[in-house]
Amino acid sequence: MLIGVLSVQGSFAEHIKVLDNMRIRHVQLRNFHDLSYIIDGLILPGGESTVQGKLIKESGMLSHLRRQINDGLPVLATCAGMILLAKDISNDEKPHLATLPIKVRRNGFGRQIESFYTEEDFEGLGTLPMTFIRAPYVEKVYKDIKVLATVKDRIVAVRYKNQIALSFHPELNDDYRIHGMFIDMAQKRKNQVQSLIAAASLLTSENLQI
Repeated sequence: MLIGVLSVQGSFAEHIKVLDNMRIRHVQLRNFHDLSYIIDGLILPGGESTVQGKLIKESGMLSHLRRQINDGLPVLATCAGMILLAKDISNDEKPHLATLPIKVRRNGFGRQIESFYTEEDFEGLGTLPMTFIRAPYVEKVYKDIKVLATVKDRIVAVRYKNQIALSFHPELNDDYRIHGMFIDMAQKRKNQVQSLIAAASLLTSENLQI
């Protein structure tokens, strides 16, 4: 198991600490050359979405990451990461990866001084601690989006196929259930890929024997 953590800006170090505590191998993705690693999952951290989007585009990572996500690579995106994934951004910003069919509002919960902590229900996991820092929220969901959590009547967590996106920062609390859910997704996909490779190898071997 190897998890890639986008590490161009933002709270990537906090996610890495969680992975270390969970004893999960990881690699920091800073430039195009780092994409040579075969990763089983991707974490997009909080931070400044405009800066992150600019850096992944300038480094040549944008189209490669988009292709991997569209091909099924499991993703956990927090705060700015949610904005990077969103198909639409309501307040004057062009989309970046645009793999997640939602519309988000940047800084939807207000400025830095309006950051807050709460504990709310998260589908499938129960009550979770949630830390919001200049957080976005989901204004609109499109086809096949599953809403996982709401706070103050606003959508703050969604899942779409292989993508989990959150408005808040689970990496800032000592509760690893969301990361655990993401790792489970990554492990399942890794097992599926390995099974396909084994089946293809067996088929090739049988053909050679004919």
